[in-house]
Amino acid sequence: MKPLFQLSTRKYDEEIILVKNAMVQLEEKCNVKNGFALKEPSMMAGWAFFNIELSTEMLSVIETSGMMINAQGVGFSEQLKNFLGHYLETKGSNVRIKKIDY
Repeated sequence: MKPLFQLSTRKYDEEIILVKNAMVQLEEKCNVKNGFALKEPSMMAGWAFFNIELSTEMLSVIETSGMMINAQGVGFSEQLKNFLGHYLETKGSNVRIKKIDY
């Protein structure tokens, strides 16, 4: 099963550009093609919610490369969520991230 995360923001038009650019950079760093998929947003009460899914190949590289060494959390899925959230934050994004499925 591929990991799926829900991202939320009040500034979708700005954040989607930052998220896409950050994820393309992560793909390049992992040397993976088609490493993620962004799903269509849904809007509710001024918030935009959209999902991001990581490919199995990208997940494997992230897990085995040592990128998550300083990611805190109980269990792998929480560490992965924290890693991805921190990575997006270092690239200028202010989205909130929530683990949906893994």
